Amino acid sequence: MPSHTLDPAGSAAFPPPVSTPTAHERASPGDIAVGVVIGRTSEYFDFFVYGIASVLVFPAVFFPHLSRLDGTLYAFAIFALAFVTRPIGTVLSMAVQRRWGRATKLTLALFLLGTCTAGIAFLPGHASLGSAAVVLLAVLRLGQGLALGGSWDGLPSLLALNAPESRRGWYAMLGQLGAPVGFILASSLFAYLYGSLSQADFLSWGWRYPFFVAFAINVVALFARLQLVSAHEQDGLLDRQEFEPVSTAELLGSQGHNVFIGAFAALASYALFHIVTVFPLSWIHLYAQQSITGFLGIQIAGAFLCAGAIVASGWLADRYGRRSTLGSLAVLIGVFSGFAPTLLNGGELGQDLFILIGFVLLGLSYGQASGTVTANFAPRFRYTGAALTSDLAWLFGAAFAPLVALGLSAHFGLGFVSLYLLSGAACTLGALRLNRSLESRG
Repeated sequence: MPSHTLDPAGSAAFPPPVSTPTAHERASPGDIAVGVVIGRTSEYFDFFVYGIASVLVFPAVFFPHLSRLDGTLYAFAIFALAFVTRPIGTVLSMAVQRRWGRATKLTLALFLLGTCTAGIAFLPGHASLGSAAVVLLAVLRLGQGLALGGSWDGLPSLLALNAPESRRGWYAMLGQLGAPVGFILASSLFAYLYGSLSQADFLSWGWRYPFFVAFAINVVALFARLQLVSAHEQDGLLDRQEFEPVSTAELLGSQGHNVFIGAFAALASYALFHIVTVFPLSWIHLYAQQSITGFLGIQIAGAFLCAGAIVASGWLADRYGRRSTLGSLAVLIGVFSGFAPTLLNGGELGQDLFILIGFVLLGLSYGQASGTVTANFAPRFRYTGAALTSDLAWLFGAAFAPLVALGLSAHFGLGFVSLYLLSGAACTLGALRLNRSLESRG
């Protein structure tokens, strides 16, 4: 599960932030962008390694006494736990930063993330530990959520603040590129291992290798991000009011309505996120005739299209405004939801089209899902507000998507996938409309 990527800069539809760096304070957007992409890619890689393992590995290793469907549903329930604890991790980490500093907070968060990820790689299965293995898996997943809640480093905000005003949509999408890149790396690794090993070897030791890789990537990303944070703290750029945490109670008391609106404004994109990545793999694995390696290949192709669409979203947002772009994409996602059951029931061609079209829509919407309304936060609340808004958007929109979509579709039909996506689109349009109404009153 990835880290917070909310950007405090608004679209062309919003006024610029109250506080803007002077020329001599500006950092190079290109330099900051490198750190943002590296950090986000490592976190998304972790996120997708766990998500794919929840389909291909955990039902057999940790729930062998259950049916494949029930085992997958239990694995998805544990998958959701990290999203539940993520806001708690944000609250705790902000307290750590206020007392010991940003670098200490980031080090502790990524150390916890690496420890939990490596712990999953070494975890014995149900055959060795029984139900204790499931408990340990849940504990480690909870730890991952706490760690990801603490991994907000402020670099996306710094990038947005130092980006040219006419290109804020372009720079806002850079951090979002970590999602397709992380998915491509994780899916490629699993596709290779699943296709080249026997099923016994894959379930015995092969599946553990991606978690070791995730740990190694986290170490590299940690040093890259710490170097950037340290450099910009020395320049004084991260000591500005916009990059200092406030207490959650103070934030909710003063800006709670902005947190609520921000969380729901991106819900269409966050709902689609798991419906085209994790859920379809589980559906194909359980009910379709496609090979897993072949389907992962289609998803990898979709992720490349997603990356291109994310880049295109930057141009669209700078030309038409980020809020208008996100609202238009919510409508398209709502339309797409109506075709989801037909495509998923349409054999290999229909399923492939569902993936490819879904990934394009995901890229166009997710590329601008960060920061659409976070410009509404007063400067001193923007750092903490962006982090908590992202946590809640993931919790409301994505946390339970694989569990709900698979559970309802398996028992009542794929029409419930349509309802899930449609509800996300409706929430996005409602939140954007409410935000516009509040602005006009102001």
